[in-house]
Amino acid sequence: MQEIEPFYNWLEYYTSEEDEASPFFGKEYNEFEFTNTIYNYFIHPHWDEFGSATLYLKVLLADYETGVAIIEFIGEWNDTLYNDIMFLKRDVIDVFIGNGITKFILIGENVLNFHGGDDDYYEEWFDDIEDGWIAGINFREHVEDEMIRTHIDRYILLGAPFNNLNWRKYKPQLLALFVENMMQKKLGVG
Repeated sequence: MQEIEPFYNWLEYYTSEEDEASPFFGKEYNEFEFTNTIYNYFIHPHWDEFGSATLYLKVLLADYETGVAIIEFIGEWNDTLYNDIMFLKRDVIDVFIGNGITKFILIGENVLNFHGGDDDYYEEWFDDIEDGWIAGINFREHVEDEMIRTHIDRYILLGAPFNNLNWRKYKPQLLALFVENMMQKKLGVG
């Protein structure tokens, strides 16, 4: 797992540790010290922790002009045991919403499992962004199935056309525009 790095080809466009509005502003990374683990496997030190014991993330873009954030995840999303959504909402999402972000792209191809719990924080997140949206792209089929089974899909748009999206071929702002256009088509807006 330590070989799985957050996507680094967009560093010229955005780095969360240099963004004063980011919850990870000022963070320094040690390339040689692997301290965080998932299932007792060390993960790459560039993944950011936010209070979860099993889920880590990397903010790949926060564009305050367009109101879009792109966040990549790794690990097990476990609301049942660890209430990961509470930590994500309070310690990351609320910070971005407070700075005008209302559109969230969640990249889930490295989310290995999902264990749902209450949907209160998802509902709050959805209510807080009013005219915004939350899109989940490239979540594994069994993870997406569990999210749908626990009704998280009421708040995070999943499935076609967001599965198997080759998002790495885009520049971050173009990915955001592409996903926004897909969101409008899916929701029948615009």
